[in-house]
Amino acid sequence: MMNVPFTKAHGAKNDFLLTWREDAPPGDRAALARAICDRYTGIGADGWILVEPGLRASIELYNSDGSKPELSGNGTRCAAAFLIANGKAAEEVNIRTGAGEKHLRLLRLEDQVYWFEMDMGEPLFEAERFELALASGPREVTLVNVGNPQCAVICDNFEFDWRAMGAEIERHSHFPNRTNVSFIRPADEHTIDVRFFERGAGETNSSGTGSTGAVAAAVRRGLVKSPVRVLTPSGPLELRWEKSISLTGPAEIVAEGVFHYERLR
Repeated sequence: MMNVPFTKAHGAKNDFLLTWREDAPPGDRAALARAICDRYTGIGADGWILVEPGLRASIELYNSDGSKPELSGNGTRCAAAFLIANGKAAEEVNIRTGAGEKHLRLLRLEDQVYWFEMDMGEPLFEAERFELALASGPREVTLVNVGNPQCAVICDNFEFDWRAMGAEIERHSHFPNRTNVSFIRPADEHTIDVRFFERGAGETNSSGTGSTGAVAAAVRRGLVKSPVRVLTPSGPLELRWEKSISLTGPAEIVAEGVFHYERLR
């Protein structure tokens, strides 16, 4: 048995377990990620993050299924809160991710809730309008990369099985490395309501990169104008698109402890 220390945090109820890289045991870390993120036999989370402190800190992110995404906006905010809480960073934080270095600025601290503005970078569009063949028939989507791949689906409401559609799109043959999926309902000129189905995690209450991709798609298609409020199931996130997209949102530290890991669990 191995003891794995962790701190649990969430960004708008998108939850992560954080461990210093030096405290993570060697070996099959994908298997360990699946074990520690299990909501019944583990601690439970959408992902596990290994954090390396330093002047330019770095993170290594695992989804709850053991896969390794390039980036998580909410997860990176949680890592920044973890660094600051442990005296490893100040109000301006630079973190190297699988999608390059990201800059975060602490706006305020309320109890254990850290509010950051994070530079999400400039979105790269694969297709503004792409017809995707689905079991229910063709569906027009927007394909954009915001550090990880995003498939944005515009809809009038959520009164359909969007979770099943999200699962189908995530593993669609058009996406050999799978994709994240967001379902977007425009609310007004500066507001969208969004539901998320994330690659490697399934339905999540919120997503930083998903919100970024949704805003990029909605603005590009003329549905909203910047700044944009994204209404997620766990509360709003504020995004602004100038040259790059910046996201303002919380990261809250909620627990810490030790996970007793057995390889043959």
